[in-house]
Amino acid sequence: MATTFALLLLSTAIIASMAGVLGFGIILVVSLSKCIRSKIWSPYDMIMISLSLSSVILLSWTILDSLISVYCSSSYYEENVFVVNRTVLIFLDYSGFWSCAWLSVFYCAKVASFTQSFFIWLKQRIASLVPWLLITSLLFSFTTALPLTWGIYGMHNNFTAPLTTANSSETGVTRKDTVILLILLSNAGIGFPLILSVVSSILLIRSLWIHTRQMQSNASGYRDPSLEAHMSAIKSVCSFLMLYITYFICLLLLISGNFLPLSIGESMCAVVMTACSAGHSMALIWSNPKFREVPARILHHANCHIRTRSW
Repeated sequence: MATTFALLLLSTAIIASMAGVLGFGIILVVSLSKCIRSKIWSPYDMIMISLSLSSVILLSWTILDSLISVYCSSSYYEENVFVVNRTVLIFLDYSGFWSCAWLSVFYCAKVASFTQSFFIWLKQRIASLVPWLLITSLLFSFTTALPLTWGIYGMHNNFTAPLTTANSSETGVTRKDTVILLILLSNAGIGFPLILSVVSSILLIRSLWIHTRQMQSNASGYRDPSLEAHMSAIKSVCSFLMLYITYFICLLLLISGNFLPLSIGESMCAVVMTACSAGHSMALIWSNPKFREVPARILHHANCHIRTRSW
C-alpha cells in the first residue's frame, strides 16, 4: 500500500514526465519538420528524432504506468500485464541510452580535434554510420529487454512466494541465478552505451578545453564569441553527462528490485529519473537555437494574447 508521501512523489514524477514530454515533443516536431521540408535526413536530425521519440513514448508510458500501479494495483502484477509493461519500459529506456550515446559520439567526432587514425576515420564516416548504429541499437535494446523482464518477473515471484524448509536451499539457488542474470543483462543493456557516452564526452570536453585554453592565451582582451561558445559547449556536455549518470544510477536501483512496489525509494527514483529526462530536454532545447525558437514563439504569442485580452 502506498504511503501519502510516496503518492506525493509519484504525482511529482507525473508532472516532471509531462514537462519532459513537452520538451522532447518540441525537439521531435522541429527535427521532423526540418527533415520533411528539406527532404534530407541529416545524421544529427536522425539521432535527435530517435532520442526525442523514444523519450516522448517512455515518459508517456511512465505516466500511464504510474496511474495503473495506483488505481489498478490488483491487476498490475498479472503475468501478461507485467511482462508487456516492463518490456516496453526497459526497451524504451535502453533505446534512449543508446541514442544519447550516439549523440555524444556524433558530437565528439564532429567537434573534437584529434589526429589519431581511428578518430579521423570515424570523423569521415560518422554520417553514413549513424542510421546503421541506430537500427543496431534498437535491435540490441529489444533482445536485452525481453529476457531481462522475464528475469525480473521470475525474481519477483521467487521473493513473494512462501518459503518452506524443504525447498529453501533450491529457492536460494534460483534467486542467486536470477540476480546474476539481471546483473549481466542490465550491464549489457546500460553499460555499453554508458561507457560510450562517458568516453566520448570526456574526449570532447578535453578537446574543447585545450582549444579554449589556446584561445584564451591568444585573446586580445575583447569579448570573443568563439571562446564563449566553447565554454557554453563544455558546460552543456558536463550537464548532459551528469544527468545521464544520475538517470543510470536510479534505473539500476529500480532494475535490481531493491524497492517494494509504490515504496518511497521507488517513488524517489521515479522522480529523479523523470526530472533528469525533463532537464535533458530543456538542456537540449537551450543548446540549440532552432529548438529555442519554438518556446520563444509560444511565449511571444501568449504574451500578445494576454495583452490583447487585457485591452
